[in-house]
Amino acid sequence: MLTILAAGSVFFPGLFLLSKQCLKSIPALRWSEGDAVIVSARLVSSIQAVMASSAGYIIASSCKDIIEDQHWLTSTYIMFAVPYFVYDIYAMFMCYWYKLRVKGHEEALAAPQHMRSAVRSYLRREFLMVLHHVVMVTVCFPVSVFWRQGKGDYFQGIMFMAELSTPSVCLGKILIQYKQQHTLLHKVNGALMLVTFFIFRVLLFPYLYYVYGRYASIPFHMVPLTVPWHCNVGAALLMAPQLYWFSLICRGALRLFTGASLVETQDVKLVLPGG
Repeated sequence: MLTILAAGSVFFPGLFLLSKQCLKSIPALRWSEGDAVIVSARLVSSIQAVMASSAGYIIASSCKDIIEDQHWLTSTYIMFAVPYFVYDIYAMFMCYWYKLRVKGHEEALAAPQHMRSAVRSYLRREFLMVLHHVVMVTVCFPVSVFWRQGKGDYFQGIMFMAELSTPSVCLGKILIQYKQQHTLLHKVNGALMLVTFFIFRVLLFPYLYYVYGRYASIPFHMVPLTVPWHCNVGAALLMAPQLYWFSLICRGALRLFTGASLVETQDVKLVLPGG
């Protein structure tokens, strides 16, 4: 267990540093520190999303009995991915920090008091995302690895597949960062983000309730009254931020496809999840 945690602790920060160094040193790119940090953070988030989704598909497709069947990859990937959520809090702050450097004076930003102010501002702006990451580490990790007692790997695999929406979210943020909102790629990616987020995040828990209802031979509307209360509470707490973020995506998509100002679209999109 400790070996897998250590591997994740090395892999995600190491991938971030390697990507940043490559973007800064490749002759054809020679990006600035700030640009390299921002793109590298999005890249690591996208790679983690692909890995999690792939693991989720393997797990879910291998489980015939959705309650009793187990797959070794379930707990293994949970332990490997836990360090990612810790790393990503730092990576998101670095992205926020370099955005501030673009807007302000570099000399002032070097002052310790400004760093404290930046941290407070970051925590206010990204409170929901930081809280989400903290809950994933402090609550979801022990529940998924220890409390489940090896049951429900199918459900865990489906929840991994929620990350399928992350690459399009990350690409959208990069395109906005470099003022590419007018491009066809941005519009296509926006539509893809809307669809994938709705299917893999908004419909996630209704689908899991439906699957359990079929397994237990009970009507869909009776499932919340049948499962333990803490399952309903946990699902509601995880579902609430997804609905909030989806509302932001819908607002951004509406403004994008109805020709609203680029500034308005940017303000909506920059608070979306995805690292």
